[in-house]
Amino acid sequence: MLKFHFAEHVDMAGVEDTLFLAALAAESIHGRTDIRLDACFQLKGRVCIIDDDKAVGRTIAQVFTGFLARVFGEDVFTVVRLAAGNIISEAA
Repeated sequence: MLKFHFAEHVDMAGVEDTLFLAALAAESIHGRTDIRLDACFQLKGRVCIIDDDKAVGRTIAQVFTGFLARVFGEDVFTVVRLAAGNIISEAA
């Protein structure tokens, strides 16, 4: 699991749009069925969690990270890998 945290000045509506665009890109690669079965991500406040344990999630995370860096800049977000089982406590 990957945890993205965004600086206070970042437009979170834009981040949400970027996340869904990354999921759409992953759907183009993996197909709608794999997205429905394997994609798991959450955006809450200034934190986004993406489960990258399967290929679909890894693709979403890769595309999302690339889009974020290009559109918002590499210095406005951080990414850390979470230990298994911490998605609920870390997303709050």
